[in-house]
Amino acid sequence: QVQLVESGGGLVQAGGSLRLSCAASGSIERINTMGWHRQAPGKQRELVATIDKIGITDYTDSVKGRFTISSDNAKNTVYLQMNSLKPEDTAVYYCAAKYARWTSYDYWGQGTQVTVSS
Repeated sequence: QVQLVESGGGLVQAGGSLRLSCAASGSIERINTMGWHRQAPGKQRELVATIDKIGITDYTDSVKGRFTISSDNAKNTVYLQMNSLKPEDTAVYYCAAKYARWTSYDYWGQGTQVTVSS
């Protein structure tokens, strides 16, 4: 079992920044990929950014140049630095983990709310 706990969400004005954290614990040895997802009211959940075991990152087009995913292996923690935030970024952000690159995510955190005011 893997447990994921997100933190760092909040209310910020457009153009501001937030940093989300995801702390992992439990049976983390086989985790291949960590990802940040978000879901806004009335919309489907979307994948925002991923980072794999060797540090390769990927981003959805709407956040490229604004968001950065990173990891601190000593702390078993993944971060999402969000800069130049837009109202469209408002959503609940979820951290997730999976054991292989091309499979569904196996574990999910409880989510943290990000609200960006115009």
